[in-house]
Amino acid sequence: MSVTWKDDEELFKITRNELFTALVGDILDQNGFLHQFLSARIKPLDPCMVVIGRAMPVLEADISDVVIEPGQNPALDKPFGLTFHALDDLKPNEVYICAGASHKYALWGGLMSNRAMKLKAAGAVMDGYSRDTPEILSLGFPTFSAGTYAQDQGPRGKVIDYRVPINFNGIPVNPGDIVFGDRDGVVIVPRKVEQEVFSGAIEKARGEKKVRKALEGGMGAVEAFEKFGIM
Repeated sequence: MSVTWKDDEELFKITRNELFTALVGDILDQNGFLHQFLSARIKPLDPCMVVIGRAMPVLEADISDVVIEPGQNPALDKPFGLTFHALDDLKPNEVYICAGASHKYALWGGLMSNRAMKLKAAGAVMDGYSRDTPEILSLGFPTFSAGTYAQDQGPRGKVIDYRVPINFNGIPVNPGDIVFGDRDGVVIVPRKVEQEVFSGAIEKARGEKKVRKALEGGMGAVEAFEKFGIM
């Protein structure tokens, strides 16, 4: 019987309490979505951090430190481009997920975390670095990145668009996709299959409890898999 939920709040609560990324990834595999995990180098600042929410994709680009004349994109004439516009546009339970730039500077920091928390955003995921680590850790704001690096994006990169499809090291991320991350990785669940993926993941998680109990009771792995179909 398919598991249902009334809204995102309920789904995200169930996910936090019962699921983990490996399990969701398994169900994606079963549904033919074999390449939904972001790079293994994308890790939480604190291993205990979990992010679950709707993607608000942000497109970053490297810029020249020497600007001779204004270009065709007015966003490039602004300090930091559209970074602060994108930040202010975050909605509750959304994840600021940013890609497109080289790994030469930080894409996220402490003040951005403060603003995102005020807006009730779910977290931030960077294809690049974050900085102001002590401040972010003190806030407890779920932040996933390729590591920490203090160099500022100001003279090196700018956000040029947001709420647009992005490519995050080979993985397509569209506005409204579900972003789920824990210490083992970050997985993107496309909106069009979220019902069957999370329903299947919840069913499997609850089934695994039965398998675990059987194994603790002395049942062999072969017998357990034949009986429950889960291992």
